[in-house]
Amino acid sequence: MILVRPRPPEGLLGQAGADTANPVQPAHELHDWLRATFVDEGAPLRNEDHQHLLDANLGVLWCSLPSESKGNTVVGLCEEATFVGNRWAKARWEQQIVGWFGMVPDFLLTFHADYADQCSDAAFCALVEHELYHAGQKRDRWGAPRFNSQTGRPVFGIRGHDVEEFVGIVARYGAGNAAGQTRALVDAAGRAPIVCDADITGACGTCGRRAP
Repeated sequence: MILVRPRPPEGLLGQAGADTANPVQPAHELHDWLRATFVDEGAPLRNEDHQHLLDANLGVLWCSLPSESKGNTVVGLCEEATFVGNRWAKARWEQQIVGWFGMVPDFLLTFHADYADQCSDAAFCALVEHELYHAGQKRDRWGAPRFNSQTGRPVFGIRGHDVEEFVGIVARYGAGNAAGQTRALVDAAGRAPIVCDADITGACGTCGRRAP
C-alpha cells in the first residue's frame, strides 16, 4: 500500500499562516501516517528502535509560527505531555490537549508547517524519525528497558542525541577524539543507508512529483 505523505493545512502556510488566529492545529493524518510508515508491524520503513512506541499515545501538531533554539531554526519538537503549574493553569492545558486528541498523550510532536510542506520526502522522513527517536523509553541501571510494574507499559521519557559534539572538533581532531558516539556516527555515515530512495518513494508516494 502506498502511503501518501500528509501536507499541512493551506491556512497554516506562508503569509496566511502568519496571520492565522489558530497557529497550532492537531495533525491527525500525520499521526496515522508516521505510525503506518515507521512504527506499526509491517510498516514499509519500520524501525525496531521505535518498537516501544507501539504502546505509546502520541499527539501530533502542525504549527505555523517560526521558532529558534540556540541560534538554530526549529522545525520539529518532541515533548513529554506534562504540565507544571498551578491547578487552574493545568486544567486549562488539559482541556485544550484532550479537546485535540481525546486524551493526554505520552508525547507531543510538533512540526513547522512551512518546512514540512516544502522539504523533500527524504528530509521529511528524517525529520519525523528524528522526533520519534526523542520519544524514548527509560532504562534501568543495567541499561535494560524499563516497564511500569502495574500496567506493563513502557516507562517513557525524552531521549537525548546519541552524539553531542561540534563539527569543528571533528574537523580539527578527528572523530576518534570527539565526544560520545561521534565515531559510531561517522562509521554509519560511511556505509550505504538502510533506507534507500526507492524505499522513501514507496512510503511517501510523492517523491519525484514535487521539487525538493
